[in-house]
Amino acid sequence: MRQFVTPGEELPKDARRNEYVMLQNGKAYSNILGFYDSDKKDVIPLEGMWKPRIGDNVIGVVEKPTKPGLYNVVLTEFVQGLIITSKFDSGPIFEANDIIEATVASVERKRLAILERPRKLALGQTLYVKPVRIPRIIGKSETMANQIARLTGSRIIIGRNGIIWINGGNTELAIKAIKTVESEAHTSGLTERIKSMLEAEAPVENR
Repeated sequence: MRQFVTPGEELPKDARRNEYVMLQNGKAYSNILGFYDSDKKDVIPLEGMWKPRIGDNVIGVVEKPTKPGLYNVVLTEFVQGLIITSKFDSGPIFEANDIIEATVASVERKRLAILERPRKLALGQTLYVKPVRIPRIIGKSETMANQIARLTGSRIIIGRNGIIWINGGNTELAIKAIKTVESEAHTSGLTERIKSMLEAEAPVENR
């Protein structure tokens, strides 16, 4: 059974300890807006939209340019990115459907992110995961992301908006690992399980 919970709401004493639960004076409280699953004893976050923040690394798709020096970039269904270049700027020139990586420089009207330091990403595969799962896919001190990249031999760039770009190595295995992290993000011992899975399936030279 799932019960709606709000930040600061007290949880049952047997609630699982994770990043969504805070302890205070021996009691457990939810620190997010979400649901408490009484069967799994877990707090599950609402799958809300990604809210751009200054400094976020993002990956997006360039739309057909409408004005010289202006590039609209699709970041999510609800958030648009904008790259502004001067006609005197010798910076990169993009075309429609280019996959780019950039940093959020500022946020306008909550749904428009002004982007800086854009660069085109070469051939590779992209996949989308729920943005709320991105911190778990990156891992503490980037341990999870680095582990997946090392054991698959793939280059992986992770956007805070939920888009991930993968190039080279065993991309199929990298995608499998990322999707597993996404679906099992709430469970304990995940880093070791992913490591065991990758070591069992990865080429010997990548171990």
